[in-house]
Amino acid sequence: MTPSDNSSAASSTPTDVEADRNRVRIFDTTLRDGEQSPGASMNMAEKLELARALAGMGVDVIEAGFPIASVGDFDSVRAIAAEITGATVCGLARCNDRDIDRAWEAVQFAQKPRIHVFLATSAIHREHKLRMTRAQIVERAVAGVRRAAAVCKDVEFSPEDAARTEIEFLREVIEAVIDAGATTVNIPDTVGYAMPSQYAAVIRALIEGVPNIGRAVISTHCHDDLGLAVANSLAGVEAGARQVECTINGIGERAGNAALEEIVMALKTRHDYYGLETNIKTERLFPVSRMLSSITGMAVQRNKAIVGSNAFAHEAGIHQDGMLKERSTYEIMRPEDVGVSRTDLVLGKHSGRHALRDRVVEMGYTLSEEQIETLFHDFKALADKKKEVYDEDVAVLVEKFMGDVPAHWQLLSLHTTAGTSVLPTATVSIRRPDGEIVQDAAIGDGPVDAIFKAVERVTGVHANLHEFVVRSVSQGKDAQGEVTLELEVESGESTFRGRAASTDIIEASALAYLNAVNAITTRKERGQVREVVGRPGAGA
Repeated sequence: MTPSDNSSAASSTPTDVEADRNRVRIFDTTLRDGEQSPGASMNMAEKLELARALAGMGVDVIEAGFPIASVGDFDSVRAIAAEITGATVCGLARCNDRDIDRAWEAVQFAQKPRIHVFLATSAIHREHKLRMTRAQIVERAVAGVRRAAAVCKDVEFSPEDAARTEIEFLREVIEAVIDAGATTVNIPDTVGYAMPSQYAAVIRALIEGVPNIGRAVISTHCHDDLGLAVANSLAGVEAGARQVECTINGIGERAGNAALEEIVMALKTRHDYYGLETNIKTERLFPVSRMLSSITGMAVQRNKAIVGSNAFAHEAGIHQDGMLKERSTYEIMRPEDVGVSRTDLVLGKHSGRHALRDRVVEMGYTLSEEQIETLFHDFKALADKKKEVYDEDVAVLVEKFMGDVPAHWQLLSLHTTAGTSVLPTATVSIRRPDGEIVQDAAIGDGPVDAIFKAVERVTGVHANLHEFVVRSVSQGKDAQGEVTLELEVESGESTFRGRAASTDIIEASALAYLNAVNAITTRKERGQVREVVGRPGAGA
């Protein structure tokens, strides 16, 4: 790869480090670090939908993935780079030629491309993981940044485990990579070990001790192993960092990352303290949080700051009395500022296509007219079953348009029998991939177990149930029940997630199981499990 390979890098605008020191750039890594959270993997259609929502929300940089990790990751990053406008689209790479070339191949056609290279610098990583000397670390870091900068004017460098790196060596590495062309230097607390005052001291030490630090934006990337990711990120900002790397709902490796919604609302709510701005349209925070939760099946805890269902709920009598007299007594943010609607009934069976289309757009989804028409019929069917249709219900209906797994096996009908004095049985009617309709029955420990066994008999797909979760999608006795499950193939090498919702949780269980079976069937048809090349722990 040479500079001549790049047709768009020449027209890319380099990072303007001096521009607006009162603005904090939001770097979202939900699609990269967030997806590394167990159970949070997304298909390409889901990643594209989330990337559109992130760009629409005003995120400055979208880290779309780790292109060298797999063919799927590469294809997703390239698709996002080709479509997204406004936001910078970033691809992650280790400091080696193959990774960097692959990252550039994925992001080169983005309106604003960025290559993010990383290399561990702490003593424990140098000794036990890399087996490299300090001099070798500096040499490789510089070589990696130079290779990336030869084709892309926007290059970020992360010294993995920076928070545990000797400060004099960290200064040496940072100065060298900035001279080599890095326009952003990220300081990761890779294992969530730092304390806020300690992390802030690292940022200040770099600002004060690296001669060329003014030529780059300093970024934070903090993990939540000790529950301090947001506190550390804000301490870094207070010390002079002007980019924060974070994820929606704080998802990510192990305990997760700094939560984007908490960072943004802390800066907005305490503007009197920080005096800093972001480009985030905060009224999009709750809808995008809900979108991610719907896509991944990872529910947000009720007492989660900003986007939890209890975030703006008041039960204690003294709180309620204070709220009635003056809302600011117990509420430091307005719910509408983060996109929480005060309207309980959103849509009903008398609502028309236009109202549904407007609600879908407001929730951040992008659907074609054909998809809207299909969605409308599904919505009407649901509205006939329940009195009130909430945003959460609509989100579940939209999910079907974000899948990339063909429906090889289709459930046509289902009948179960269960009770305290009868043997649980299930009868299923399923359309096979060749179009033939097959019926079979099975008994089990309960109706759900019987369904799974009947589906297994029809499809011939044998797998172990690794996880099974049922939750209410919305509220009320007639709420849809969402089932999320994970099947593990007999080899134990791969797991497949299925998700479905219905006002009948027995039906939802069958549909979710069949969804996972279809994923297994698709993978078998492809003939192999796509190779995944060592994803980074969190170094970036």
